[in-house]
Amino acid sequence: MGEPARAAMLVALLDGRSLPASELAAIAGVKAPTASAHLAQLVAGGLVTDRRLGRHRYFTLAGPEVADAVEALQRIAPRQAVRSYRQSATAERLAEARSCYDHLAGRTALRLADALVAEGSLSPLEAGRTGRILDAEGALAATLHLGAVDPDGRRPAVRGCLDWTERRPHIAGRLGAHLLDTLLAEGWVSRVAGDRSLRVTDTGRAALVALR
Repeated sequence: MGEPARAAMLVALLDGRSLPASELAAIAGVKAPTASAHLAQLVAGGLVTDRRLGRHRYFTLAGPEVADAVEALQRIAPRQAVRSYRQSATAERLAEARSCYDHLAGRTALRLADALVAEGSLSPLEAGRTGRILDAEGALAATLHLGAVDPDGRRPAVRGCLDWTERRPHIAGRLGAHLLDTLLAEGWVSRVAGDRSLRVTDTGRAALVALR
């Protein structure tokens, strides 16, 4: 993970997408043969999986545990200097709302987590530890359809995932994935082309203000 090109590839895959080797090479700023060598190491290390579609190979993070590790390392990694308005705007979008593999991260995620805990619908979150849905009948819980979260499954229903920009845990696990899907479906957030940031819509901002 510590090699800059491989780190850039892993960060690019944090939103759960599958990307071709050519796009990952461009993101990492390396030539195709070099990218192939880096991707082979990531696959061999169990951090990335690959599949072939036609003439192209697509690469995906091996699972949520890898995304958690990358997010955690970003917390202690040296900050890159911001040298342009575009970099500054992107950094602000990522801090406000972004996808972390299949769940929501950033300040928006923490507002929802805090509100669900305050409502008594969710147990307090601890980074890296399993939490619980306590009550799916509260007003916010009902709005976010917490009762639709499958109570069974190999992944925990709730787990605290340390947010690298805010230094507090947001909601991961099956509930985290459910919340991201719900916010996209309800129009609270929308995806931004080119990175994993999410745009909080006017509808979403109004709903978040109502949580305070």
